[in-house]
Amino acid sequence: MSNSHALSKDSIVAVIGAGAMGSGIAHVAAKAGHPVFLFDTNEAALTKGISGIKKDLEFLVSKNKMSAEDMAATLARITPVSELSALKNTNLDIEAIVENLDIKRKVFGDLEDLLAEDAILTSNTSSISITSIAAKLKRPERLLGVHFFNPAPRMALVEIVSGVASDKHLANILFDSAKAWGKVPVHAKSTPGFIVNRVARPYYAEGLRVLEEQIADIATIDTLMREGCGFPLGPFELMDLIGHDVNFAVTNSVFNAYFGDKRFTPSITQQELVSAGRLGRKSGQGFYDYRENAIKPQAIVAAACEKPKAIKLSEDTTVCQDLRERLEKAGVEVVSAKSNINAPTLFITDGRTATIRAKDENISSLAVFDLVKDMKTSERVGISFSDSTSDADKGHVIGALQAAGLQVSILDDVAGLVGMRTVCMLANEASDVVTQGIASAKDIDSAMKFGTNYPIGPMTWAEQIGIKHVARVLNNLKNHYGEERYRLSPYILRKNAAI
Repeated sequence: MSNSHALSKDSIVAVIGAGAMGSGIAHVAAKAGHPVFLFDTNEAALTKGISGIKKDLEFLVSKNKMSAEDMAATLARITPVSELSALKNTNLDIEAIVENLDIKRKVFGDLEDLLAEDAILTSNTSSISITSIAAKLKRPERLLGVHFFNPAPRMALVEIVSGVASDKHLANILFDSAKAWGKVPVHAKSTPGFIVNRVARPYYAEGLRVLEEQIADIATIDTLMREGCGFPLGPFELMDLIGHDVNFAVTNSVFNAYFGDKRFTPSITQQELVSAGRLGRKSGQGFYDYRENAIKPQAIVAAACEKPKAIKLSEDTTVCQDLRERLEKAGVEVVSAKSNINAPTLFITDGRTATIRAKDENISSLAVFDLVKDMKTSERVGISFSDSTSDADKGHVIGALQAAGLQVSILDDVAGLVGMRTVCMLANEASDVVTQGIASAKDIDSAMKFGTNYPIGPMTWAEQIGIKHVARVLNNLKNHYGEERYRLSPYILRKNAAI
C-alpha cells in the first residue's frame, strides 16, 4: 500500500538550523501538512528563514500553484524557536547546520537527552558519515541521513542514508514520508559522497582533464556537453555556479575519504582558481567572467564545407546507425567502413585517439565523433581527426556532418573526446556504487536525474550506448593513460562478459 510507513500529518517535525537548507526543509514539511518547529539560536537567522519561506510561498501563489489560504495555513504550521527545549515533543528532527562532525554530535547528544525514545533523528549532511555522527549516541540506530538538495522546495531528490547501526524500518519510514511530501527518495548506505556527490565526480574531473590536454576552449566543451549530450550546464558553467571553493573541497573530501583513490584525484587547474580567489559566479570570475559588461565566449564552430559524395561510416552502435540515416537523408552516400571506396572514414570514439586508431586499423584518413544524447535530433557534435588525415578529407567529413544539420566543433585529438569519456566514467562510477551495495541501479539513475538534472541516468545511458562499447572505451582510456583512474568496475566487466 502506497505510503504505508509515512509519518502521519500530526507528527511534529523539527528542523535545526534556519539557513537556506533548513528553512527550505521546513517549507517542504509544513507544505506537506506537518506542524514544524524551526530552531536556530540566532534570532536574525530565524527571521530571515521565515521571510524566505513566505517569499517562496508567495511566488507559488502568484503562479497559481497554491491558494492564498493554503499559503496562510502553511505559514501558520511553522513555529520559530530559539530554545532547544521547545523541541521536546517533536517526532522527527532534521539537523541542517554547519558541516562539522563535533558540532553535529553535540546537537544530537542534546536532542537524544531531550526527546522521547521513539523520536527519529536525522541529518541533512552532504559529506559527513552518518555512522560517525551516530557513534556516540545511546541509541545510534535512531539516527539516519535525509539529504535534501538545494533549493529543497524545488529539488525533488532526497537521499535516505543508513549508517552501520541505522534501523531499516526507520529508513523505510523516512523513504515513504519523503515520497508523501512530493519528493523522489532513494536509499543509500553511508559512504563518502553518498550517491550524487560520488557519482557526479567524473563530470567535473573529465571536463578538467580534457581542458588540461587542450582539447578545446571552455565554451566549446561546455556547449558540447550541454547541447550535444543534453546536460543542463557544462562542467565549467556548473563549477562556476557551485563555487570552486566548495566543489574543490568536496573533491578533496571524497579523494581523502577513499584513501587517495586516483579516480577522485583533484585538479591543479581548479586549485589554481581557488588560490586566485576566482571562485565563480559569487566572486565575479571563475572559468568565465561574470563582471559587468563581460562578454561570455561562444563555442567555436567549423566554417562551412562542401558536401561530399560519399563517406565511410562504422555502424557498430545505435548512434552510428542514426547518423547514417541523417547523412543519407542529406544526400550523402554512406558506405561501410571496410569498403575500398576512396573516402574518409568516420567512427564514433572508442576511447582511442583518432591517430592511434588510424595506425591500429591502417586507415589514412580517419575522423572520430563524440557521443551525443540523441543523434536523431542533435544539432551539434564534436569531432577530431587523425594526424594523417588530409585537409581535403577533413573538409569532406565536416561538410557531410553539416549537410546532416549538425554544427561541428573540431576538437584536438584527445582520447575519448569529451562526452563519451565523461558519460562512460559516470556509468563506471555508478556501477561501482551498485557493486558495493551502496544503492541500486534504479536508485542511482533516479538520484542523478532528480538530484543533478542529468538527461539520462548513467546506468540507463550505459545500456543505450552498449555495455560492450562502454567497456571498450574505458579499457582504451586505461591503456592510453596507463592509469588506475580508468579501471573498469566489476559490474561492467561482468555485464560485458555476459554479452
